Amino acid sequence: MTQDELKALVGRAALHYVVPGEIVGVGTGSTVNRFIEALASVKDRIPGAVSSSSASTERLRSLGIHVFDATEVDELSVYIDGADEIDPRGFMVKGGGAALTREKIVAAQSKRFVCIADESKQVQVLGRFPLPVEVIPMAARRIARQFAGLGGSAQVRLKDGAPLVTDNGQHILDVTGLQITDPLGFETMVNQWPGVVTVGVFAHQKASVCLLGTANGVQTLTY
Repeated sequence: MTQDELKALVGRAALHYVVPGEIVGVGTGSTVNRFIEALASVKDRIPGAVSSSSASTERLRSLGIHVFDATEVDELSVYIDGADEIDPRGFMVKGGGAALTREKIVAAQSKRFVCIADESKQVQVLGRFPLPVEVIPMAARRIARQFAGLGGSAQVRLKDGAPLVTDNGQHILDVTGLQITDPLGFETMVNQWPGVVTVGVFAHQKASVCLLGTANGVQTLTY
């Protein structure tokens, strides 16, 4: 199967984790877009969704799914989102779509994180994918120097020749050259750096389940 077919496969499989009568947390990205398409087929069974990005909000509403603001909901039963990388313990790198801060907020609001991904996202050690870090612009150069001290190389993410601006009005640093062997410790450390809004390591909000699209169908991994 093509990568897009694998995304559609895991998107449909994720419907199994949607609890009838309850609001579902919805992430961001190309794999999640396929889940949103599948979710439209059961939209009459749920009150709606909490979304982690403007792009997903628009897509949900275009399919007739009501979108709640996160502040309207105390707790979600499940959050369904993709990943740029996932390791054997369910720790992830996320943020390729620049929505990492809101994704982490909705993940923290949810009892269970179901990751949907194709098998190319599996890694033994996080760090192959450039690590996204949302930062306050005035701190970007200093934070880049701090990553250099760890052996990483940080570049401001650009869009149309200018720094990309997130839904939160901030910038993204993409960091290469790291091997993140202690995701929990690394996430805790970087989140303490002044000017960091969110680091794209999801260790404290790791996956409970990963639905992995493979050539042999959907593989379910639990952590």
